[in-house]
Amino acid sequence: MQSLWMLFASFLFAAMGVCVKLASDMFSTSEIVMYRGIVGVTVLLVLIRLQGGTLRTKFALGHLWRSVVGVISLWLWFFSIAKLPLATAMTLNYLSPIWIAVWLFAHGWWHAKNDVSWPLLVAVGMSFVGVVLLLQPAFQSDQLVYALIAIFSSILTAVAYMQVRKLGLAGEPENRVVFYFAVSNVVAGLIGTFAEAGGGPVVFHSLNSEYGFLLLLGIGLFATAAQVSMTRAYRLGNTLVVANLQYTGIVFSSIWGVLVFADKFDWHSWLGIGIILASGSAAAFYNTKNTERGKAVASTDPIASEV
Repeated sequence: MQSLWMLFASFLFAAMGVCVKLASDMFSTSEIVMYRGIVGVTVLLVLIRLQGGTLRTKFALGHLWRSVVGVISLWLWFFSIAKLPLATAMTLNYLSPIWIAVWLFAHGWWHAKNDVSWPLLVAVGMSFVGVVLLLQPAFQSDQLVYALIAIFSSILTAVAYMQVRKLGLAGEPENRVVFYFAVSNVVAGLIGTFAEAGGGPVVFHSLNSEYGFLLLLGIGLFATAAQVSMTRAYRLGNTLVVANLQYTGIVFSSIWGVLVFADKFDWHSWLGIGIILASGSAAAFYNTKNTERGKAVASTDPIASEV
């Protein structure tokens, strides 16, 4: 099933997260964003040329909108991580599938005469319950502003994902969609690096370390492959199923945390992981057994009808 591309993307995003965490001791956030983009641009440019593709597009404004929203969401996400407990920031960022579900619910109720995929909406909601159990978020009252920033970041993430879906349905190849987002990463990383210099000399940390170079290369490769897989999932799969499978990124991140950083989990965490996996499986099963492809596009996937 095409929605399962999101499962692969979530695994790759989690692997990228490990590299980012390890590289953050050696490079600034702006540098990591920039190098992530440089690797993505290089790899995708080679792939597009080898496949005989082109960078010309009929949807320049669509790519611009996706890139601007995605970059702003990325920067707000990093800012909230710096100001909030990590578990809280991650949980709030994973509200994005909820916003997608809310938008689809409102669209389906308004345009399809109450024809709404309630089982899929319940599955998305239960997945977020699992995320809360796994991460057990908390923040102090003086951190409310930062929590609101993280929530706004999740809204922009949802907007970016829906734009990815629209570009895919309009016929844009995954490689081209991800290429232009990678370009925006390079630009944003450079702007951030100069801004952090505050008018003084711009400093780029050395790449002489083989360990640091491999981490940055891993970030770029994992991110690029994950973005391509995610774009394909949103283009070919059911939107709510794909959004729900995004939650598995928390599961993969938790596993990486145990293996690499010796993180420990209590029964709340394992219960949360179980709920996430169960709800994702239920959503995929429901979509496979109860929704024909034509009906999925016509009634449960209103994003497609807007293209």
